[in-house]
Amino acid sequence: MAEPVLAVSGLRTGYGATEILRGVDLAVNAGEIVAVLGSNGAGKSTLNRAISGVLRPWSGAIRFCDIDIGREKPATIVGRGLIQVPEGRRIFPNMTVRENLDLGAYRRARPRREDNRGRVFAIFPRLAERQSQRAGTLSGGEQQMLAIGRGLMAEPILLILDEPSLGLSPLLVEELFALIKRINAEGITLLLVEQNVAQSLEVAHRAYILENGAIVLQGNPTDIGNDPNLKRAYLGL
Repeated sequence: MAEPVLAVSGLRTGYGATEILRGVDLAVNAGEIVAVLGSNGAGKSTLNRAISGVLRPWSGAIRFCDIDIGREKPATIVGRGLIQVPEGRRIFPNMTVRENLDLGAYRRARPRREDNRGRVFAIFPRLAERQSQRAGTLSGGEQQMLAIGRGLMAEPILLILDEPSLGLSPLLVEELFALIKRINAEGITLLLVEQNVAQSLEVAHRAYILENGAIVLQGNPTDIGNDPNLKRAYLGL
């Protein structure tokens, strides 16, 4: 059986003397959409920081493409093809759409920048229409498209989407999750870190529920959606 693209085992870490993640285990296989769901304070952002190399693990292991990356620098991890689209989009507002996209290929895939930009424009035609426009003048939904497009420019082996639906209208959320399915259908493996349980379970192949720094439920979306413990784990009821 092939090794997972991402394998996190026994991950413990935090800030100062405060432990946030308490023995997290999860895996993402090639071609999957895996959702990590949890409310504010569950530890999702800390998990993303640890996977991306911003926060060092206290114990446990993080393996990407069967390589231990737990002690690697963020730039090295990006160079390996683990790309994160951060919460809040983090675009460069005074740069054009095209310039923002091209920055996505800076560390990885620079020789194929033109081809990759064309693929991004095929997925997000609105970005093609606005490629000379300053990114800060885009709508919230368009900025989220730009952030994802910038991630795609790096030819990710694994693309982590951190709260992509945050702040979007219900209509734009529907559009966003349809685009997530399309991106996955084109062969990109995705780790979706979200608070939006219903939409995430509709697109994910597997899901994990994170609560107070620990995985409390995992499995296929149908089973998790029907699990009476979901309300307790996710909503604290």
